[in-house]
Amino acid sequence: MEIERKWMVDGWPTADLPLLYEQTMRQGYVSVRPTVRIREEAALGGDTQYILCFKSAGRLARKEIEFPIEKDKFDQLEDLIGLPLIPKIRRTYALQDGLKLEVNLVDQGMPTEFMYAEVEFPTVEAALAWDPASLGLGDYLCDDVTDQPGQTMGAYWIVTRLHMGPEAAEGQPL
Repeated sequence: MEIERKWMVDGWPTADLPLLYEQTMRQGYVSVRPTVRIREEAALGGDTQYILCFKSAGRLARKEIEFPIEKDKFDQLEDLIGLPLIPKIRRTYALQDGLKLEVNLVDQGMPTEFMYAEVEFPTVEAALAWDPASLGLGDYLCDDVTDQPGQTMGAYWIVTRLHMGPEAAEGQPL
């Protein structure tokens, strides 16, 4: 089960948060209903992993099944998708309460560039009770979009990749 809240943000956090790690990612969708996603995750100065993920419908809480796949299977699925994958830079920060703040820069340098942040929780109750202001992040995490329709990366995929079509996607700078 994935239980997470999501915020739209402007820039990386300015609070003094310990950076745990940074990753570059590329992700694409075989399907968005239900969600079937592939993702390449390359840790800065580390290994690259290839992940296949299935997600149920939902916003705050939803079922999620992830497992690693071999690079050749990832490449085959990327070819099957036939559209440019979404590039992301993710920085993961340690929070004082033991949680982690994941901040993502999506489609850097493109007109569609944006940033969002997520925090995963152990329970729905913990997610609903968590207050960013208690950690000095009230001004940074002020635009909570968790329960707003259309605020998933799958929805972003539909708008920026799927509606482009294969012909329009050719030559896109990704």
